[in-house]
Amino acid sequence: MGKNKLKRFSENKTFENVFQPTRAEMLEGFDLKGKWNEKIFQNENPIVLELGCGKGEYTVALAEKYPEKNFIGIDIKGARFWRGAKTAVESGMRNAAFMRTQIELIDFGFGENEVSEIWITFPDPQIKLRRTKHRLTHPDFLRKYHKVLHEKGIVHLKTDSEFLHGYTHGVLQIEGHEIILSNHQVYHPDNHEIPEEVTSVQTFYEQKFLEENKNITYIRFSLNY
Repeated sequence: MGKNKLKRFSENKTFENVFQPTRAEMLEGFDLKGKWNEKIFQNENPIVLELGCGKGEYTVALAEKYPEKNFIGIDIKGARFWRGAKTAVESGMRNAAFMRTQIELIDFGFGENEVSEIWITFPDPQIKLRRTKHRLTHPDFLRKYHKVLHEKGIVHLKTDSEFLHGYTHGVLQIEGHEIILSNHQVYHPDNHEIPEEVTSVQTFYEQKFLEENKNITYIRFSLNY
């Protein structure tokens, strides 16, 4: 393991906005489940999650843009979100936090109706058939999201993968969920329906995809079970 990673892991332990429960702690009863606003944010503002947050660009940018909401970036790779966590700490941002855990454990980390929105930004599309269940919009994951989302909760998928966009669109239609907005090219000049938060924040990888002239797609949906 590189020295930079070790340094970032060590620094993450000192950040008040970083939470790193073990898998056992999550499965046996995570003490923040259902209590994030009470114990961490100390307000009743809506909670928004970014799944697979990477460097945390979206989490930090949205937290700065919407101080009336609380944001939590989730990723298993702490050395990546170290950058976002450090930026939030240095900026004195009180509505941005990060959690190191597997996304498959999301329903162990948050209580029923505790989350208002979920952002899935540029996940691995897991194109190979044997990786189907690892797609973050697979029905198994959608059911987990439904467990923690508020009744009127929203999920956002932003991706450069036409494959994942199409797969997700199909899953949502088959399962009877509501597709609120679906777009294949969010930066097209004629797209006046795209919410500002979709285009005003660009991750490191998104900038690379745009330089490669890839289309960025977006789906906004709610879950009906």
